[in-house]
Amino acid sequence: MKVTVIGGGAAGAMCAVLAARGGADVTLLEKNEKTGKKLFITGKGRCNLTADLPPAEFLEGVVHGEKFLRGAVWSFSSADTKKFFEDEGVPLVTERGNRVFPASGKSSDITRALDRALKESGVKVELNAEVRRAEKRWEKFAAVLADGREFISDALVVATGGKSYPSTGSTGDGYAFAEKFGHSVVKPVPSLVQLITKEDVSPLNGLSLKNVTLSAEVPGGKTVSEFGEMLFTKRGISGPVALTLSARLNRVGGARLHLDLKPALTREKLDARILRDFSERKNADLKNVTRALLPERLNLYVLERAGLPPGKKVNAVTKEERTRLADTVKDLTFGFASVGPFEEAVVTSGGVSLKELTPRCESRLVKGLYFIGEVIDADAYTGGYNLQIAFSTAAACAASVTGGAGRHSD
Repeated sequence: MKVTVIGGGAAGAMCAVLAARGGADVTLLEKNEKTGKKLFITGKGRCNLTADLPPAEFLEGVVHGEKFLRGAVWSFSSADTKKFFEDEGVPLVTERGNRVFPASGKSSDITRALDRALKESGVKVELNAEVRRAEKRWEKFAAVLADGREFISDALVVATGGKSYPSTGSTGDGYAFAEKFGHSVVKPVPSLVQLITKEDVSPLNGLSLKNVTLSAEVPGGKTVSEFGEMLFTKRGISGPVALTLSARLNRVGGARLHLDLKPALTREKLDARILRDFSERKNADLKNVTRALLPERLNLYVLERAGLPPGKKVNAVTKEERTRLADTVKDLTFGFASVGPFEEAVVTSGGVSLKELTPRCESRLVKGLYFIGEVIDADAYTGGYNLQIAFSTAAACAASVTGGAGRHSD
């Protein structure tokens, strides 16, 4: 069985290794000068490899494609990913939030391990090999490079990634290949990226907050919330809570964002604290008293949003004004304009329609054609989930092309 894999990222490299170990004659085509270019920058250069969770819990972190991915994740779980890299000589550590990293903190350990595995398993790796055209000729597939060279195989695996971080080579090539073969592509949108607000938050740029709750109210009345850390940017809100919410908001419009700056305090307790602070400094300017409640820049911003003059004496603040202050602290609202661009996104949401793929990622339209990793319409939250999806779909594909026995069927 001759197999051509297009794309040498996480999914492509893993699939090539496992397929070769299963007896296939595998050629890996990578358009960059090296494999794993995007892997190298994941997890801020530390490579958050997977989420150390049993399959059932892991699948709860999948935003799109949970049902489709069940078989693949159960057959090649985070435990299997850990074992693969540990067997390749990479010590791993599990940190807060079940996030797994190489113990060295260097993503290069992961890319080197995959490169070694590719070499040792006999995969023929072609670098600087940009595929311009992919087609089926009778019972064979042809991958045609920009320089005119052709690679003929019995099976073709498209693992070209999505459109996030296009500088790493993820420019949406796989979508064009899919459509050429007659597949539907769910519109790709950025995910795990900052939320752009309609209001101007540039005065707060660079301000980070801990222990806040960011909620999104979407049309229809549904509300999704995240608690944790966030960061204001020039154009909106970033940080863990915003990135997670972006996975839920990137396909909707008209949402409202609600930021609770003091989720540990009920409105009654917050009002009691404000009253206490006011009583202790009756003759002070409002901004100097509320500074004990909020960071300096945020303090002035909240007062402005509440319609309260920063220089007003505390003893002149009315009950109605005090209520507005508490309301703003507990519910600082923003209009949601959009998610950030692909250049800033961690992953792509959207891709080849899952309805047209078997659970082992083979095309239901063209036998012997596979799509794995970020190119398919499956994505998850931050924390190693998306890399695990890449590895799990790669393993499912490899088992299919080599006739390996999986724990699930098509």
